[in-house]
Amino acid sequence: MRTLLVCAAIAILTSATGLRIATAAEMDPVVGTWKLDMGKSLFKAGPSIRSQTRTYSQSGEEITLEMKTVGVDGKEGTTHTTYQLNGKDYAVTGTPDYDSLSAKKINTRTAHFTLKKGGKIVGRSTRTVSKDGKKLTSTQRLTTAMGGKTDYVLVFDKE
Repeated sequence: MRTLLVCAAIAILTSATGLRIATAAEMDPVVGTWKLDMGKSLFKAGPSIRSQTRTYSQSGEEITLEMKTVGVDGKEGTTHTTYQLNGKDYAVTGTPDYDSLSAKKINTRTAHFTLKKGGKIVGRSTRTVSKDGKKLTSTQRLTTAMGGKTDYVLVFDKE
């Protein structure tokens, strides 16, 4: 009987570990480098930007985003965050408008983000990768640190 229990315990542990490895190995389709397509993007409210490049990488469940933006005034800025799609808050650096975000996976190609400043919600964003994996669409509505409003639909091409 003891041998049967030990075998069952080993089988359960092996199964659980295998499942965890398979889940961690799933790459988010957003991983890669994306360049803003200004002709397809829409700036409904707030200042436009001159260019933006987003680079996403993944390690296990963590996704890291480095976003390099050039404003219409020519000023360059880099926003950085590492997050998981689990609804918890993660720090963001490089933008005065929000200092953390939480992310939830909607489906395999779409994630929803809540943007916060000092713990208070200041905006929401959604990113969706096209079925063919070549386009990334990001919508964002935000109240800036200066009290202005932004409402963007940004379309990116995968490099």
